[in-house]
Amino acid sequence: MEEKRITMAFEKSLDLMRLAEMAAARHKGVCLVEVSAEFGVNLRTAQRMIRGLEAAFPSVEFSTDQDRRRWWKLSDTRILGMQGIRDGELEALDMSIRRAQREGATKDVSTLISLRDRLLATMPSSHARRAEVDAEAMLEAQGYACRPGPRVQVEPHILGAIAVAIKAPFSLTIAYRGASDAAALDRVVEPYGMLLGIRQYLIARDLGNERAFRRFRLDRITSAKITGQSFARDPDFELDAYAAQSFGSYHSDAEYHPVIWRFAPRAAAAAREFSFHPNQVVTEDPGGGLTVAFTASGWVEMVWHLYKWGDQVEVIAPVELRDMVRGHQRGDVGVLP
Repeated sequence: MEEKRITMAFEKSLDLMRLAEMAAARHKGVCLVEVSAEFGVNLRTAQRMIRGLEAAFPSVEFSTDQDRRRWWKLSDTRILGMQGIRDGELEALDMSIRRAQREGATKDVSTLISLRDRLLATMPSSHARRAEVDAEAMLEAQGYACRPGPRVQVEPHILGAIAVAIKAPFSLTIAYRGASDAAALDRVVEPYGMLLGIRQYLIARDLGNERAFRRFRLDRITSAKITGQSFARDPDFELDAYAAQSFGSYHSDAEYHPVIWRFAPRAAAAAREFSFHPNQVVTEDPGGGLTVAFTASGWVEMVWHLYKWGDQVEVIAPVELRDMVRGHQRGDVGVLP
């Protein structure tokens, strides 16, 4: 019941922002009839929505036309510009690009891609990445994209609760099972984001552990409930920077070291196509090879990836990682990643 009430409150908030967009974007503003048609409500409800618009945006002005209809106009649009791209809007744009591609409308394709890039360029990188992830998820759900390969299954209702809590933001009560087979223990956390991969992780502040940021494996979360208690996000926290501490999803302070890989000339062209790490430094070797350097942790995940390159990659540093791959680099791997 509580989650349903919270969801309804979110929907009303989104309707109010959409109404503000209409009042700002249209030359005359909006009238009650247009509000009723846009949101599928009766005129009495449309009146309540207009009163909500006036309460939330004191700068709203109204005028009356010759037919004695009243129009509400929002001129101060600064707060609307802070929204970025909503969930579903980037997905709709991507869908339009794919339809244009299928229909051979090359001019429309290039124009829509240009619009998409310009919209994303105006957003902070973390917001733009989240919008792209949401769009990919929607395309996947509608059958226009898929994620091949193995991955750990996560209960949809747990993902749903986490998604709502991150966007609000609200704290969560999660039942989390540790590495052992011990029973899951309740933890109250403040969610900040997710890491996606073979295993998915929730990045959250653990309120019972000195408010430290932790990574919680989603497959070990047996339940997740929204508390309804909002919290102020740490303005200094950046999900991209936090994720960059690791090569994949796993992080260990003890393994956080500079990493250097040297790819043989035969593998250099394929290696150039990869972004192994957001902060990597790539150097062209005189003999045609390629050296990649970055700082991160997670040696086991690095080993899993390095195995795909066979004997076409050499680990220069750290020594511990070099020892882990020694003797396991095959020369008969015929296809590079």
